[in-house]
Amino acid sequence: MYSIAASSFFNPKLPKNLPFHNPNRPLFAIVRSSSVAQEIDKSSEERTESLGLKGLEFPAIKGAKRVVLVRHGQSTWNAEGRIQGSSDFSVLTSKGESQAETSRQMLIDDSFDICFSRWPACSSPLRRSKRTAEIIWGAREEEIITDSDMREIDLYSFQGLLKHEGKAKYGESFRQWQIDAPNFIIDGHYPVRELWARAKSCWDKILVHESKSVLVVAHNAVNQALVATAIGLGTEYFRILLQSNCGVSVLDFTPQPEGGTPNICLNRLNQTPGSPVAGGSSAGRKTSKRIVFVCHGVSESDLESSMPYTGNGPLNMLGNIQAQKIAELLLDLKVNTVVSGTKMASVETADTITKVQEAADCLGADCIPRYVETKQIPDLDVESILTQSKKDASGLQNVSSGWLNRLEDDVTTSLWDQSGKSWKHLLYELSKGSDQDNVVIAVGHPALHIAMMGHCLNLTKEWLGSFHLNAGSISVIDFPDGPSGRGVIRCINYTAHLGRWSIPITRSTQADEEY
Repeated sequence: MYSIAASSFFNPKLPKNLPFHNPNRPLFAIVRSSSVAQEIDKSSEERTESLGLKGLEFPAIKGAKRVVLVRHGQSTWNAEGRIQGSSDFSVLTSKGESQAETSRQMLIDDSFDICFSRWPACSSPLRRSKRTAEIIWGAREEEIITDSDMREIDLYSFQGLLKHEGKAKYGESFRQWQIDAPNFIIDGHYPVRELWARAKSCWDKILVHESKSVLVVAHNAVNQALVATAIGLGTEYFRILLQSNCGVSVLDFTPQPEGGTPNICLNRLNQTPGSPVAGGSSAGRKTSKRIVFVCHGVSESDLESSMPYTGNGPLNMLGNIQAQKIAELLLDLKVNTVVSGTKMASVETADTITKVQEAADCLGADCIPRYVETKQIPDLDVESILTQSKKDASGLQNVSSGWLNRLEDDVTTSLWDQSGKSWKHLLYELSKGSDQDNVVIAVGHPALHIAMMGHCLNLTKEWLGSFHLNAGSISVIDFPDGPSGRGVIRCINYTAHLGRWSIPITRSTQADEEY
């Protein structure tokens, strides 16, 4: 693999808010996002074809490639609540160093061909990402490549301000940055649009490099843009796909038989050094409404099925371990409701979570166990739809990223329609309880959760192959504006809680096996 630590060409003799925009590059890139599609005067069918299938053009690749993105650890300006942008005055805090060390341990056995970094060219680097990259890269001897496009978003006159200073000094402009970042303009620039264009440029360079496994150490906003542009989402998804300090995200690129743009799948998003459910905010905004997708554990019937994780039988030994590990992780939450389908693996996983939750507050003899509402909803069952496929997608430990792309169109259409009903059920459950905290756990098949995430993001079924989930994983969606507002994806396919039974972030690249 190779790694990239982002930093700016900051020159201390120049103003700290020096623009970095290249006037020869476009301010924005056209991407295949559903909201962009709505701005084009085409029929629904034509709109889906032009934006859901064609998308951005990426360089063809000869073999499978995995790219691991890591955000830098907590910096001094993160801790102060100061706007950093592409300035280079902050350094890692002791907490940030510790986060980077945890990420190093997470990736210590992983094989990387190369490391991308924004290290010195003609001036100083961004020290927060450089130091994070140094800690993670450790004693590896592989090459580190530098690239100025990996720096953080350019925020010009905002850089260096505390948030309350920005509000006082810039008023409406600062408010637009908070609530309408894609259209935010400052000093004659659209920072988020410029960032999306830079991200596309980064992918062009990463993909042409002959490497199977790539490590990129960069920043919050630029990592968001890299993830979004890779899977075809526009600037309106800024702050929707979270990137926490030292959070790890993984993208898989597989070549097309006919060449051209590879298939691209987000294998996981924001696997953090700490618990993904312990925090109570999303993108700096407090949230009291949350949905947690739990993929049920492996069942005894899975080895006999041509479709991954059918869930028709009881949990096997591994499945029971996965269910228990999930329940322990969710102790950081006070769960209100656990819903599942009616298949045995989902029901048993849900029961394990419920029992641990209800016993969590009952450590003394006089304690009254807390009640957790449980529901079995047939609309959360999609296994019968998946088994209609004549394709063989079996192989429990090696379910490849984007496997839903291999299913027939009528199967994916049925899955999409069914998941829409399921998503409405979850939003209804989330809407209960007035303004009080409400956490809903949904236990089901990975394919169901992938499709419901698509509904949350206002996508179409053409994105089903753009996400991946493993058995025993969790994914978290926050609703800072309530169930009627936009969902913010805190993490996707988080598996660190499974310990030795988790799916590794990377796999050996010595052979040409599929990811």
